[in-house]
Amino acid sequence: MPELPEVETIRKTLENLVINKTIENITVHWPKIIKQPDDVEHFKTILKNETIRKVDRRGKFLLFYLTDHVLVSHLRMEGKYRVVPMSEPVAKHTHVIFHFTDGSELRYHDVRKFGTMHVFPTGSELNTKPLNQLGPDPFQKEYTKDYVLDKVMKTTRNIKATLLDQSIIAGLGNIYVDEVLFLSNVHPEKRANKLTENEVKTIWKNAHLVLEKAVKQGGTTIRSYVDGAGEMGMFQQELFVYGQQNKQCKVCGVEIIKLKVAGRGTHICPKCQSL
Repeated sequence: MPELPEVETIRKTLENLVINKTIENITVHWPKIIKQPDDVEHFKTILKNETIRKVDRRGKFLLFYLTDHVLVSHLRMEGKYRVVPMSEPVAKHTHVIFHFTDGSELRYHDVRKFGTMHVFPTGSELNTKPLNQLGPDPFQKEYTKDYVLDKVMKTTRNIKATLLDQSIIAGLGNIYVDEVLFLSNVHPEKRANKLTENEVKTIWKNAHLVLEKAVKQGGTTIRSYVDGAGEMGMFQQELFVYGQQNKQCKVCGVEIIKLKVAGRGTHICPKCQSL
């Protein structure tokens, strides 16, 4: 699943490609992706003739700010956007196509078909599901040390499940939670309310640092992630534990192992992250 760094990379790429383009028409091949409004023809009517003014991000969501509306898009597991000439053949699993007046197209491709799109009048997007359920992400001013301390120390869930909870911290997913916990020397199964204040502060700091570095590297390509121009991310070369099972820890030399925590495949160094 694209996490904050991948979505931010896609946002920056798309911003260079779609700003000031006007939607002439929309083709929807898989209606279930459209969640709001629930009528596909209404969705198409609302966005027709609207011009993209800005591309923003909230956690793992992309926000396309148009003339009078906001398109909120979640890529889920395999969603991708590409901007191409209308003459380019349409690839399999392309489910939504935004046809622009200049002859180019923004195509949404999703093998799993798990992605979602919501449209809201501008100004209401943050007060309605799904965005009103998100906590701050590590690049927002609301993401403070005191906020994280308060949220983490109140829950009895393990720390991995806590960090994956988008209502607490938006943008973190499986890859970056594993990396943050490794750098913080915290075992993912440790109960959040049993962490020391210093451990929580270290997690707070490392979440920002890891995501910031990953954004600079264009995100992490594990299987199929590419940005809006079709380029892969490079942060996978910087990973300490995620996907590194059976390899030696870069810090202590002990073999990285894979567990299942919070229902997710989880990678740790048993020495650096002793429970």
